Amino acid sequence: MPLKQYGVLKGSATEMKLGSGPSPHYQVRIVAGGVHYRIAVNVSSKLPPSDLQFLVDEHFQHPLAETLEALPPGFTPIPSSAGGLALDFIRGNLFDRDGMTPLPPNVPGPDNDLNEKLDHYFQRAARDAQAQVYAFGEPWGPEPAEDKYFHFKPGRGIHDIHMNQGNDPSFADQDGVYQDGGVLIHLPATQQWVGIFLKFQSQSWHTDDRTGHTLDGTIPIPHDGVVRIIAALVNDTRSPERETITLLNTSPDPVSLDGWALVDKNKHKQPLSGDLPPGATRLLPVAKPLELSNNGGLISLLDDQGLKIDGVSYVKAQARPGWTVVF
Repeated sequence: MPLKQYGVLKGSATEMKLGSGPSPHYQVRIVAGGVHYRIAVNVSSKLPPSDLQFLVDEHFQHPLAETLEALPPGFTPIPSSAGGLALDFIRGNLFDRDGMTPLPPNVPGPDNDLNEKLDHYFQRAARDAQAQVYAFGEPWGPEPAEDKYFHFKPGRGIHDIHMNQGNDPSFADQDGVYQDGGVLIHLPATQQWVGIFLKFQSQSWHTDDRTGHTLDGTIPIPHDGVVRIIAALVNDTRSPERETITLLNTSPDPVSLDGWALVDKNKHKQPLSGDLPPGATRLLPVAKPLELSNNGGLISLLDDQGLKIDGVSYVKAQARPGWTVVF
């Protein structure tokens, strides 16, 4: 079963506590429209390896960021489906997974553990009166008791602020697609978005499209990351528009694209075929039902087993008429 409820909390960070103890979570007090919440961010895993994988994008660009600004303060439920606000680390093309780094929760020295990394960005948000925090995950509360960390009443908040699919079998009952947790921080003064993403090392990068259960170990993945989406013309000036997507084979071997597909943000697929020679590129005309919106979008590349090989995103500002977006 996926998470019982999923959504995003929008508010201002006001107080923080470092994670400690047998199940440490970094704690943040969030105030939204006069209502107090707590977000609890895992900084250690119950399963080995215990260090979480961590990535921060200090210049996060993604189509969903522009939509988030219009949300009211407080918690907003989000459908776990494609094309909306839901986060999915695999299907949402939010970041380059190769940039994720394992970090311990607490080690001696400055700025070298997960507690300190999180604290840096939340302290920055707390110092900026205009900053807004968007925490994705599962809500709890309101509870009759006061919050055990910040003592406001009633207690309520957001947890599961990490990848929520591809789990070890002991946590597979929490798997689901389009329900991943994460934090986005908006700093309006500099028009900067900061993306914070966490994943347990025991979680898989390839999951079932329906259940979110791991596929690793059952399906071979010979082309993982071998073929890349390197460019796209998403806003052609000709009429009718002739949009294109460019692929690159990074390997020294030819790759058969038979049975492969390109996929947009609404899961529309364009089938591919033929061989891509070693080191070669291919300029592919975009054909219906695939659609590349001028308002921002996603492009994913799936192999003949339906597994994601690569994925990119672009925002409205990048869709300049006649210009090719380079990824």
